[in-house]
Formats: sequence, C-alpha cells, structure tokens
Amino acid sequence: MKKQRFLIIFLLLHTYMFAQNGDRWSIQEDGCIRWVIEQGNIPHADHLEMSGQMLSVVLRYGVDAEGAFHLNRSLVFPMLRMKPNKTQSNLKQRFDVSIPALITVEDKSLTNEKVKEITFDGMLKVESSFSYISGRNQVNDGIKMTRRLYPSALSPFYCEEYALENTKEKPVTIRIPEWKIAYSTPDSAGVYGAYKVEALLSKNGTFVLRPGEKLEFYALFSGRKINKSPYLNANMIAEQDARKKLLEQWSNNLVLSTPDTVLNSMFAFAKIRGAESIYRTKGGLMHGPGGESYYAAIWANDQAEYINPFFPYLGYDVANESALNSFRHFARFMNPEYKPIPSSIISEGMGTWHGAKDRGDGSMIAYGAARYALARGNKAEAMELWPLIEWCLEFCNRKLTPSGVVASDSDELENRFPAGDANLTTSSLYFDALHSAVLLGKELGIPASKLKIYDQQAKALEKAIEKHFGYEIEGFHSYRYYEGNEILRSWICMPLTVGIYTRAKGTVDALFSPRLWTDNGLLTQAGTETFWDRSTLYALRGSIAAGEVAKGISFLKKYSRKRLLGDHVPYAIEAWPEGEQRHLSAESGLYCRIYTEGLFGIRPTGLRKFDMTPRLPQDWNFMNLENIKAHETNYSIFINRLNNNLLEVTVTKNNQQPVIKKRIKEGEKISVRL
Repeated sequence: MKKQRFLIIFLLLHTYMFAQNGDRWSIQEDGCIRWVIEQGNIPHADHLEMSGQMLSVVLRYGVDAEGAFHLNRSLVFPMLRMKPNKTQSNLKQRFDVSIPALITVEDKSLTNEKVKEITFDGMLKVESSFSYISGRNQVNDGIKMTRRLYPSALSPFYCEEYALENTKEKPVTIRIPEWKIAYSTPDSAGVYGAYKVEALLSKNGTFVLRPGEKLEFYALFSGRKINKSPYLNANMIAEQDARKKLLEQWSNNLVLSTPDTVLNSMFAFAKIRGAESIYRTKGGLMHGPGGESYYAAIWANDQAEYINPFFPYLGYDVANESALNSFRHFARFMNPEYKPIPSSIISEGMGTWHGAKDRGDGSMIAYGAARYALARGNKAEAMELWPLIEWCLEFCNRKLTPSGVVASDSDELENRFPAGDANLTTSSLYFDALHSAVLLGKELGIPASKLKIYDQQAKALEKAIEKHFGYEIEGFHSYRYYEGNEILRSWICMPLTVGIYTRAKGTVDALFSPRLWTDNGLLTQAGTETFWDRSTLYALRGSIAAGEVAKGISFLKKYSRKRLLGDHVPYAIEAWPEGEQRHLSAESGLYCRIYTEGLFGIRPTGLRKFDMTPRLPQDWNFMNLENIKAHETNYSIFINRLNNNLLEVTVTKNNQQPVIKKRIKEGEKISVRL
C-alpha cells in the first residue's frame, strides 16, 4: 500500500512538473507528448503536418466543448502535378468525414464521445470512449476507441487505424458499412493525365464483440494516376512498422542529453519534422518545406542554406542524398555570364521560380554547399560540389558594391520587408562561404594561390560589413540591416552565426529587448506583429555561439516550451500571420543547429575534423550529443562541468574509442581530428 501511495504521489508530481506555465501538453517517459483532455482545456483545435516520400498530410484536429474529437485531413500528392505546373500545383484533397459516425452499435449511432487523451510521437494517437443506446437504455462509456494516424513511409497513402473495445459485461453488435469514395480530376487538368483520390474502409459487415474483445480496421486515403492500380488494401502492420523504424532511426542518431527535458524533447521532435519531408520525385529525392504548398521543389534558403548543412550530423542516407541532389540541380544553372541561379527549382526539377529576382541566392548556395561538404566528409561529393561553390563565390564577388558588401535585389523574405540594395544576411553568408571554401579547398588540393585570394576576400568583407552595416540603431551598438534602415530587424543576428562577434553584446541586447522579442520569438521588424521562426532560430544559435549563453538559453527555453507544449505543437513554425504558423520542415533543421553549432559550437574545418567551442549553461553540469554521423564517422561528445568550473570535454568514436579527453576553460576552442 505504501509503495502504491508513493507511486501515485510521484505521478501527480511528474504531471504537475510538466503542466506548469500554462502547458497544454506534457512529456512522457517514452518520449511522446500527451494532452489529457479536461473540461478546463477544451474546446481547442490545432494543426499538424506529417510526411512520407510520396505524400504529406496536414491534420486539422481538435476537441470540442462537449469532449468529442473532430478531424479534417488535407492530403497533398507532390508528384501528381496539376496544370499549370507551378510551385503550388500539387494535387490536394481534403476529407472532412467522421469514420466513427459511419459505425453503428446495436443498430444505433455512437454518441457522447469523450476524448481521454491525445499523444504524439511522430504518429497521432487518440483515446476516446463512446456511449450507445441498447434497447431503452443508454450505455455510457461502453465502447473504447483508439485511433492511430500516420502517413505511409514509401507509398502514396495516409493511414488511420481504428480499434473498438467492448468495455461492458454484455456482448454488443457492431456494424461497419461498405464505404468507399473517390474523386477524379479531368484528364486535361493533370500534367500526367487524370488522377484519382480514394478513401475506403478495410472491413465491412456485422461483428459481435464479447466483453473485453476488440475489433480492428483501418481507413485508407490514397492518390494515384488513373491508369495505375488502386490501393484496395495495405499491410497495416508493415506500414506502421515502417513508420516506427524511421522514427526509431531518427531518435537513436544525434541524441541530445541535457538536464532540461523540454530542450531534449523539442530537439528529438525537430529531427522528425526535418527528416520526414523528403519526396521521391522524377528529379530525384527533394526535401520540401511543406505547408500544403511547397513540395517536389527546392529553395536556395530552405534547403541549401537552412537544412542541408545539418543533414550529415543526422546520418539519414535519404536526407544526405536529397541534399546532394539539390546542389546538383542548382549546379545545372551555372553559366559563363554569371547570371543568377534561380531561387527555386520546382515541379520535380522541371521548372524554376525566380520571382523575387536575386535574393542573395548565390551566397546561400555557396554557404550551404561548403558547410555540407565539410560536415559530410565525403571527398568525392566535395570534389563534385567544388565547381558550384567556386562559381557562387565568383558570382558574389562580382556583385560587390563600392562599399565592399554584396548587392542583391531582395533577401529570403522576398520583399515582404525592405532589404535595400545590399543586406546584412547576404554579405554574412558570403563571408562564411569564403571561410568554408578555404578550409575545404585545402582538403581537395585546390591551389594555395586561389585559397589565399578567398582568405583575403573574407578579411576585406568582414571589415566592409563592420563599416557599412555597423550602426547605433535604436540605442543599441549593433547593425542596420541595409543602408537607410533605422528600425531594428531580427536579421541583425546574422554576423553572430558566422563568427563575427564585434558587436555581439549590443546585438544580443537588441534581439532580446522588448522592441523585438515577444512570446512567439522575434518580430521581423520592431513595431510590427509579424514573426518568422527562421530568424528567431538563427538568433538563438548566434547568441549562444557568441558567448551570450545566459540570455540565449533563457530565451531558448521559453521558445521551446511554447512550441513543444503550448497550443500549437510540436515543431518550429514558418510565420504569422502569413501561413497560419505552418510546420515548414527546414525550420526544424535550424532548431537542431542551435545545439550543434550554438551550444556545442561545432564548426567543420575539414573532411575529418572540426573545431568546437562548447557553451555549457552555468546551471548545467553536463550536456551530451551522441551518435553523431558527420564526417563519415560515428562519434559522440560529452561535456561535464568540474568542481573548479573547468569543462571536461570527451569525444569518443564508435561509442568506445577515445579521440580526445581534455579540460578547458569556459569559452575555449578545441580542435578535434577524427
């Protein structure tokens, strides 16, 4: 009895610990997040995106004031292209149908649904009870229903598993209808002809459930070319197993351990969203942002700049292949006249988008390709990417203004906010790309004379950035985003992310001041209501990397808790009010880079080596990053705080072989050769 009482008290305390600060969701021991439905936290609705290699699904779900679950499914089939074949011309279909409403128990509809809890671990699971009428009596909570929702890993369908359990002491008769619906598109509307979108139930008929027995069936939602065979059934055990194996692989690689459970969990979820949104197009594997709009296409910012440099650390072959494939697509557009490479390559690689003209795309691609090549550690890939890096660097060099910074028509926000004739982001990325090119060129045997030029260009650019963008803005010793800019902008964080710390203190103070910081992260421009997570994620990484750890970690905790356990979970989002806070995928890659490049301070310096400047928060005694797959090696990093406030840094190879074990001071950089 005492042991049981202790367990109850422990569970209550555990629930309380993760339900503070207005959290809707809590973290469970198995790694999932859980929302327990209570009268005080409904009604509530949310939306969530999940992806497989052949489709993506956005679930708009929630619980109404009476406790019933509602669900609207938005399916996107990226490779079923519509005319005209533009960026957003993916076949889409919404299904607003209640599967439980199709079922009868004792010849009557299920009633009075009460959702008990919803959990998410990469698959959405809903636990409910239903009542039904038997004779003249209502049987309350007589049927327990479990829903499990997820996309197929490799096929163009989305799965909903249903399990009904008789919780009462008498048998019940359940009827499932023969249900199938289909939508067809005109032959003339599709790039590949007519398409069919279908939904069906796997079982139909009359079933008697004895007390405690379960009835299991599934709903399948699919899309196909009209001349392809329909998906009449699926092996749900195999489908669920395939999804679970992917989730397990992402979970077991690049494992973050810190004293902060929220940060550990948010990092684990970010790996899922970052890695799952990759599509097998006729132009090869393509990572796509998602959001019901951006699929079977690549961008110089989302893919080349944001997430490709992260993928080698995760060790997911499909992701690395998609990264290399994206750079190959960009390389197709190199030209001797040095006209800009398109901002986006769309429609499975068959088209381009360049609507905002030159956004600084050359600097984005050079930055991402060089960092990817260094972290990947594959010499053959690096040699293949070198001409693209070299071309982009020369393109940027030809765009230098008389002030020595890089001119561009816009920036990655594509004229949503002013960016002048030359912006801070483009020049910062070019600076980092030059630095990476010097490091990579040494590995590839590029002539020292050329690398010396890159080094000189980087030094000149750093001075130009300080002279042209360095500014006293709104009372802060920081940067103006472009010439003539007098209002604080979130992208003043960019120099911090590329190792320029001249104005670190003033910049961090500005970023986390009430002028820019809100409960949802950074405003894009002070005095507006617009926020884009991408600049918040860059700012958190840059602030910590610059040594402003206390402030950076404090705001990282606030941001992570809201995104993981608040009202819209569990990933980084794109923007608001634009896009309704869609879970675009590359932002999750930026979230992970807060840790790899910010807290652990990893900076690749060669195919088998990196520098590291760990930034252990003062109230932490350890932080670990295990099973890192970069540099074609499996290695782990362990940081421990010693009694004399020194840090003990241990790097092991293949989970056993010591590479380095060293005591360092706070803020000291060490070099690691694998």
